[in-house]
Amino acid sequence: MSLLACAQSNTSIIPKKYVAYKTSEAIEIDGEDTDVVWSEVEWTDAFIDIEGVKKPKYSTHVKMLWDNTYFYILAIMEEPHVWGHLVKRDTIIFHNNDFEIFIDPDGDSHNYYELEINALNTPWDLFISKPYRDENVVLNDWNITGLKSAVKVNGTINNPNDTDKGWMLEIAIPWKAYKKGYFHKNVPKDEFWRVNFSRVNWDYQIVDGQYQRKRDANGKLHHEYNWVWSPTGVVNMHEPEKWGYVFFSSKEAGEKDSFTISNDEKIKWKLFELYRAQKQYFGKNGLWATSLDSLLAEPISIENETIKPILENHSQGWNVSVKSPFSGHQLIIREDSKFITNK
Repeated sequence: MSLLACAQSNTSIIPKKYVAYKTSEAIEIDGEDTDVVWSEVEWTDAFIDIEGVKKPKYSTHVKMLWDNTYFYILAIMEEPHVWGHLVKRDTIIFHNNDFEIFIDPDGDSHNYYELEINALNTPWDLFISKPYRDENVVLNDWNITGLKSAVKVNGTINNPNDTDKGWMLEIAIPWKAYKKGYFHKNVPKDEFWRVNFSRVNWDYQIVDGQYQRKRDANGKLHHEYNWVWSPTGVVNMHEPEKWGYVFFSSKEAGEKDSFTISNDEKIKWKLFELYRAQKQYFGKNGLWATSLDSLLAEPISIENETIKPILENHSQGWNVSVKSPFSGHQLIIREDSKFITNK
């Protein structure tokens, strides 16, 4: 995404969750929802403005399925003027209206993946070592080998003389794209990944019969709209700890399953609040806090259990750890926002 937030994060927003069911039926990636199995699963909640406040101008919904080879995603986007001009892979696709997918398989906030596609079905896929708030590496040349995607426009693309209904995007991402090694068994089954979806939408102007991003009288671009599935509270998609939870159920589409966010995940949210408080403290004082009393306004309590984190400072920075009273796991957040679970 093009904008990073300077404001304090809104920590009151609870991440969305979705149960993705397994399909034994082959899905034809043609940009349509005509495969019967799509009718057997529900749409996500409607997308909301990224800050979780404003209702978007146009509606967006997603469905998800999976099998042993692919993660399937179907997105439907209301849009009265479908347009795009970027046709080269790995260009900055959000300079057009686009649909974006963010995936952090292990939920540690590091080493995650982004995919953007416009209405011309042009992809931009990249690997990101850390969120942009920390010194990171972005691999723009990384590709999702075996990616399948197709777009169906309900109207006529790049025609300003009519009104469209919108566009549908169907995607199949092979699990092997996210493998860390040859023998890594990474196909999720009855477990969750952290996932989010974003839709970038621009005000437009017509110049010589062509769509362009709108500019004011001084030539300055209007800001883009960022509509998302699970809002982050700030204009920044690159806060993986706030993304939604997608639970990959082993039950078939048409069956019913449920997923509850664990108390350990809620502890994790609190540890990320401490991370943000440490960043603010450093920005104000030029050094890290050495006592949690400087960071905690009140004790941490989850389900009537008091959480007792420990802050440790070291030459590289700091880390905060806590032993979960629910699972017994050691949960750790580092100064570079990497989250670690020791079982």
